[in-house]
Amino acid sequence: MPIPPKHRQVLRRVYEALQGGGVKWVLTGSMGLALRGLPLTPGDIDIQTDAAGAYEIEKRLAPFVEKPVSYSSTEQIRSHFGKVMIDGIRVEIMGDIQHRLEKSGWTSPADLGALAMFAVLEDMQIPVLPLEYEYRAYLELGRTEKAQLIRQYIEKDQP
Repeated sequence: MPIPPKHRQVLRRVYEALQGGGVKWVLTGSMGLALRGLPLTPGDIDIQTDAAGAYEIEKRLAPFVEKPVSYSSTEQIRSHFGKVMIDGIRVEIMGDIQHRLEKSGWTSPADLGALAMFAVLEDMQIPVLPLEYEYRAYLELGRTEKAQLIRQYIEKDQP
């Protein structure tokens, strides 16, 4: 499924704001998966980064802040979390995400520098996470339907 034009425009604004150094970031969620070819229509844009990156992204997108970045925790996930709204599209910022595991506490935040791959959209090289990593993350969150969709896509793509 193609990425809607409005989402492309907002992604370009985010991409341009994050160019020029210092912030490690990746696109995740439905937009990151759609960029990889999965049959999803993105609802919002999810950015994963480290804690310092979350606050820097908030600064770079300051005119659009809807919810300032702050440390946030639920039973399943915790991160430095904030939201911006650009042209009616919600952009979520998540720094140092950790998932709760049933028996062993919290996961460590991802090493985005080591994990990042790139998906191409128009003239943009968008950092994304490996599909195998996304699959495991969705399983950890109990989102088995999305995890299964990723698994099927991975298996279909294997030679």
